[in-house]
Amino acid sequence: MRAIWSGAIGFGLVNIPVKLYSATQDSHLNLDMLDGKNLGHIRYKRVNEDTGKEVPWEQIVKGYLYNDAYIVLEDADFEAAAPKKSKIIEITSFVEENDIDDIYFESPYFLEPAKGGEKAYELLRQTLEKSGKAGLSSFVLRSSEHLAVIRPRENYLLLQQLRFEEEVRSASDLNLPKNIKLEKKELDMAAALVKEYTEKFDISAYKDEYNAELMKIIKAKASGKKPVAKKLRVVHTKGTDLFDQLKASLGNKGSKKRAS
Repeated sequence: MRAIWSGAIGFGLVNIPVKLYSATQDSHLNLDMLDGKNLGHIRYKRVNEDTGKEVPWEQIVKGYLYNDAYIVLEDADFEAAAPKKSKIIEITSFVEENDIDDIYFESPYFLEPAKGGEKAYELLRQTLEKSGKAGLSSFVLRSSEHLAVIRPRENYLLLQQLRFEEEVRSASDLNLPKNIKLEKKELDMAAALVKEYTEKFDISAYKDEYNAELMKIIKAKASGKKPVAKKLRVVHTKGTDLFDQLKASLGNKGSKKRAS
């Protein structure tokens, strides 16, 4: 793995040198965009709108349109906006992890101690583990400020990026059901179905099945075979059918697993 950021965790007066690594990787198939006529690769070019000429990466700068004129920002400007946050992940408070709504969770990152920070890193990890708390912090990565929590996981520290409150839309505009009356027998039957399908969560049991099926189609087409399209017609459950369909669903868990 290659570190995408290096700096320090600010823990009171203690600075722990760390490196940041992405904890996730893309599992999607790498599909290229092609011209349907001759299968030539479609390339994206960075073109100057005024000259029509392609612009090399090293010549591209970032600018903000202010009073009808672009103000160019350089790397030093981004760092000057928050010099401390560009170098330090400052823990500002400790919170109960359960107090954070899941809707705010975003990208996860591994935190690794840099040379000389091993003892302080382990001290913070064990302290968070014993207290059951997470360290709320903010820092600058790729010219943007991020809110994050630092929490212990197994034998390492995980930094979980958080969304700011203004980034989460309100659900007030949703057209949600009102004055829906549910019968007790429907609620009881639904609860029984939930109980039957309840099991311990095991992420390893779930794979990206769509990509696997897509790969089968690719291999079939490569060998000159025409893939058979699977047809599926979704029939929506009517309100009057709820109880009967819930009842019929009970006892089907095992057969569904065998079918899949």
